[in-house]
Amino acid sequence: MTPTGTVLDDIIAGVREDLEPRRAATPATELEQLARDAAPARDARAALRGDGTTMGLIAEVKRASPSKGALAEIPAPADLAAIYADSGASAISVLTEPRRFRGSLEDLDAVRARVDVPVLRKDFIVDPYQVLEARAHGADLVLLIVAALEDSLLRDLAELTAELGMQALIEAHTADELDRALALDADLLGVNARDLKTLDVHPDRAGDLLRRIPAGPLAIGESAVASVQDVEAYAAAGADAVLVGEALVTAGDPAAAVTAFRQVARRGRTAPEGARA
Repeated sequence: MTPTGTVLDDIIAGVREDLEPRRAATPATELEQLARDAAPARDARAALRGDGTTMGLIAEVKRASPSKGALAEIPAPADLAAIYADSGASAISVLTEPRRFRGSLEDLDAVRARVDVPVLRKDFIVDPYQVLEARAHGADLVLLIVAALEDSLLRDLAELTAELGMQALIEAHTADELDRALALDADLLGVNARDLKTLDVHPDRAGDLLRRIPAGPLAIGESAVASVQDVEAYAAAGADAVLVGEALVTAGDPAAAVTAFRQVARRGRTAPEGARA
């Protein structure tokens, strides 16, 4: 991919390149057997729903990002994940993309071995092989980014995720992408305030999109969370949970931050007139 592509294009090109050595080392047939032999996946939706009174929280192990560069060293991701879980996080997100986020599947293994809450493999998934990897390495949940996938592949990946017993967090950042996500009848819908093609952040647009989500699926607000007030803004827009990385890994006291974010009251939402059920 040349530098003339979008940020998302460049990331996906790197993801595809990095995938090939792993595919060569572990053929898909062998990986599929490992995935199907893995312990049953945990119910991420139930964990994020909780008792329905306060916001769910996916707390992220995140060393770096394309927009901010290096954030935190995190030499022991399992230790940080344990702090998150012990402080009340509903689920743990682990970045596994190495180039822009400095993550790895080894991080996922370490976190999975340490915590009992659901674990999300957060990456730019563009191939069924990556879904098999996620399950083989113990993930309960995978991120599927609408902007990165054609509809047919998006549906295939969502179906494979369900077949393996995991759940998919379907992420949108525009109205068109949200319509595409809603067409899948997904249980978990993420609205990202960050445009992955430009890295610009649009919290108001994210709020508008959250308000369009019907009452059935769980809605997760992603990006642009730096404070309790930001979590409250997502709650006011109808989010059931938030995914937070940077604010936690840069916090002097991540346990206190997790506790504070989890105490924000959930507002709920009703299906807007004309919304797709």
